[in-house]
Amino acid sequence: MRVRRSRGPRHARAAPARRSRTSAVTSAAAAVGPRAPRVLLACLPGLAAALGLVLCADGIGHRGAKPRPPVAARPAAPHTAARPNIVPRSAWLDSLARHAQPPPRYDDKVVAVFVHHTDSPNGYDCAEAPRIIRYLYAGQTGARQWDDIGYNFLVDRCGTIYEGRAGGVDRPVTGAHTQGFNHRTTGIAALGTFTAGVTVPQAMTDAIARLAAWKLGPADIDPRAEVRLVSSNSLSRYRSGTTATLPALAAHKDAYMTSCPGLALTARLPEIRQLAARLQGRTR
Repeated sequence: MRVRRSRGPRHARAAPARRSRTSAVTSAAAAVGPRAPRVLLACLPGLAAALGLVLCADGIGHRGAKPRPPVAARPAAPHTAARPNIVPRSAWLDSLARHAQPPPRYDDKVVAVFVHHTDSPNGYDCAEAPRIIRYLYAGQTGARQWDDIGYNFLVDRCGTIYEGRAGGVDRPVTGAHTQGFNHRTTGIAALGTFTAGVTVPQAMTDAIARLAAWKLGPADIDPRAEVRLVSSNSLSRYRSGTTATLPALAAHKDAYMTSCPGLALTARLPEIRQLAARLQGRTR
């Protein structure tokens, strides 16, 4: 009789080792190489697949992935104002009064406005304004032998704005209104004489504010601020070549030895500056 040797209970047999699903996936990834992201998405269950999708979409694991450039900040928009209604030169300069003149000169921009008065009578009817401007033109181009009227703009007591010096109202025309400081500036003349005690019409000051806000807008100049200008003539208050700090909306007398535009209009300049700033959309 043969005696069989006991092999022990069946459950005691050594079970073959099972590889975990994680290790299997790892091995598969090593086998397939660069195509692993596509295979893994099919194999990974549940949250693991979702994580893999996020990693692939974000570019993690891709060779040669370039970092995203930073988003540049947008520059602040300039404070501009609407263009006011402006009566052209042709309304006051007829063919009989006009004379030959050289081409206009230009600067790169306008950073300051000088306010003047014309030192002429105040009791005019507004319909007479073109005649008065023509008279001023004749005096400046005749006796003074200037090539054109010096002021870039003129404003009458009713608030009507007239184009003065030739060259285009929307361009930075070099004027002849403030000795030493005609570059990068615009000259606005109030028709009349506004010495101490004279009433300055509200329509006139409002029109000056609208015009100043519009002309200073493209350079984003706050009418209440100060600007730096270089004198070109030692007959001004500043020696030629000197850098002067002046109001962006200044009186003629701020740059030249004169009483222009008179004490009454000078006293209204702070109010004009504030209105011009509001018209540019400045809230503080």
